[in-house]
Amino acid sequence: HVQLVESGGGSVQVGGSLSLSCVASGEEYANWCMGWFRQAPGKKREGVAAVHTRGGGKVYADSVKGRFTFSQGYNLQMNGLNPDDAATYYCAAFSAPLSVTRCPLTPGDYVAWGQGNQVTV
Repeated sequence: HVQLVESGGGSVQVGGSLSLSCVASGEEYANWCMGWFRQAPGKKREGVAAVHTRGGGKVYADSVKGRFTFSQGYNLQMNGLNPDDAATYYCAAFSAPLSVTRCPLTPGDYVAWGQGNQVTV
């Protein structure tokens, strides 16, 4: 099975930027979806961004569009951070059928998860 390790995150002032990195090891999926999720205390885990390993179909939640973007593979560049972005961020993955070209932002679809990284704003 694939193992995911995140790094980055930390504390930043309102309007600042942070970058999250996700490194995968273990089983190599031929076609997989890689997603970023976040969970704030007392709230449900929500999808932030997702991309297919074939490179197409990048998807962003409405709340982060124009501020968050994939960079250098599956890293997540976060700009214009505000207090609503404060949460524990997770990268996740699942092996997607060839027919999937647009990866979902639904946590239940993902089977491999990183340990989580805290972002404070």
